[in-house]
Amino acid sequence: MVGSVQRAEPGRPVARLVSPVIWRMAVLVVLAVLVCVTGVLLSGSAVRRISGDVTPVSAAHDRYTDAVSELGSAAAAWKLTGRSAERVRYAEARRELSEQATDLSDLVSGTPLDAPVRAEIRTVDTWVRGYGDTVIEEKAGLVSPARYAAGRQLLTQYRSARDDTRDALNAQLDRAESTATLRLRLTIIAAALVLVGSAILIGRSRARLLAELSEPLLALERVVQRMLRNDPEGRAVAHRGPKEVRSIARALNDFADAGSRARAVEGRIQDELHVLDSAKDDFVSNVSHELRTPLTTISGYLEMVAEEFEGELDPRHERMLDATRRNVTRLRALIDDLLALSKAESRPTELEPSDVTEMVSDAVTDVRMTAARRGITLEVTATGEPMLVVCDRAMLYRAFLNVLGNAVKFSHDGGTVEVSVTRVSHRVEIAVRDHGIGIPRDELDRLGTRFFRASNAMDNEIAGTGLGLRIVQTIIDKHAGDVVIESAEGEGTTVFVRLRLHGERVRRPLVAESA
Repeated sequence: MVGSVQRAEPGRPVARLVSPVIWRMAVLVVLAVLVCVTGVLLSGSAVRRISGDVTPVSAAHDRYTDAVSELGSAAAAWKLTGRSAERVRYAEARRELSEQATDLSDLVSGTPLDAPVRAEIRTVDTWVRGYGDTVIEEKAGLVSPARYAAGRQLLTQYRSARDDTRDALNAQLDRAESTATLRLRLTIIAAALVLVGSAILIGRSRARLLAELSEPLLALERVVQRMLRNDPEGRAVAHRGPKEVRSIARALNDFADAGSRARAVEGRIQDELHVLDSAKDDFVSNVSHELRTPLTTISGYLEMVAEEFEGELDPRHERMLDATRRNVTRLRALIDDLLALSKAESRPTELEPSDVTEMVSDAVTDVRMTAARRGITLEVTATGEPMLVVCDRAMLYRAFLNVLGNAVKFSHDGGTVEVSVTRVSHRVEIAVRDHGIGIPRDELDRLGTRFFRASNAMDNEIAGTGLGLRIVQTIIDKHAGDVVIESAEGEGTTVFVRLRLHGERVRRPLVAESA
């Protein structure tokens, strides 16, 4: 109650249940990110060592080896050809060799490759001083066997030193790749361990949340389902789950109690409404009966007066007599419509499968005589298959008769009324289209209200009670159907009646009628 002191709700709030799980997940995510970043950085350093240390040395060594080959090729070409250009080539290759040796020495200085590279450079210097320079200084021609053998021995020593350098380079490259691979594997293992730990922690957290939050919520859902089924015994357990769930459970219980009291009140109101409906039906029936009797008497006396004084009444008296007749007819139609509306609203519906196409055809036959008096043509289009619906045949026939009667009533003389019965998915659609006076746009929303008549119908003095469309809507509503009206003033009106199909349907040829 308002103003009462509220008790502290037992149980922990949802935030206190969920927050630890969120924090643990956040810590695990941060840890996984740190492990991955650390592993990537360590692997990257190993890769950078390969690309920053070993690869430049390997490239410099290749250039140095190419310079040695160029130097030897120039010496051999001079000895064979004796051209001065080869001596120039030798001198240029010697300078290039000196520069490449300097660059290579600088790169390997202080590294494990320093010793094998320097050994290789010494063997090349020995070969140059002991063989290459000597060959260049001598005249062209054949080299003495002793000198050739000495050159071959120096070249073999160089090649051995070169292979040692390459082996050292390959060993260092293998160590760097092994280090990078090891660090990557360690990163993967660490990430897998973090994921396994995360899975274990998530599983435990999930079990705890299920026990403390999900299960009470599922219990609340079951209670709500029982309440939706109007189970009067549906009540929630208000001492399980977190604080918010317990508050919801108590609110549901209060709502169920209020619903029980409301159902009791509703039952009493329903009983009173039934009594009122019965009283209304009795009133309408009695009033209609009491009105019909004097109207019948008045109508009879009017006919007697018309026959007795035929040709003797003044034009003024003739007009008075005609006006009285019209009003008697209007009152009789109003009483009939009131009785029809009362029956449509209150009487229990007697349902049976009936063919809509047949009912529409019968209704068209009934209004055809009235239409013929004004030269109005009725065109009916329907498929040959039976359109079965479960309905109260008398009530549904009255609805079709009202729609067709309105279409004829509001059509111009010599006009056309088009009626079609078609199947649309699982429903049958009856469309009645006229090309008459139509309905003003601003009055469309008021269609179907009791005693409402369009302003242009009143201006044209078209008779009516304002209950015909209301009767149609009431009957179609009792059959779970739809009534849709499309109209434009001066162009005509189309009424769509849609009902759910029922039963087997057999296809037949298209039938087209015109009258």
